[in-house]
Amino acid sequence: MSTRATAVSNLMVNEMTTKEELLQALEQIPESDPEKVLSFVRSLQPSSDRSDADLFWQAYLHSRQERAEVYRRLANS
Repeated sequence: MSTRATAVSNLMVNEMTTKEELLQALEQIPESDPEKVLSFVRSLQPSSDRSDADLFWQAYLHSRQERAEVYRRLANS
């Protein structure tokens, strides 16, 4: 195997390892946090790749975090 092929192969193994680590970390976070993680991951995408629905969802999640106490009070009233 050439040096280039070995490097590409090692890169693919490292990439899978990183993805596996991410999946394991996601399985361990509390039930309330996946939305925060999804919001963060989506914020890393270039803005040209984001649809209007994604932008709307981002705004909703941001609003929900900022106004969690208000939403809780409304739900309990």
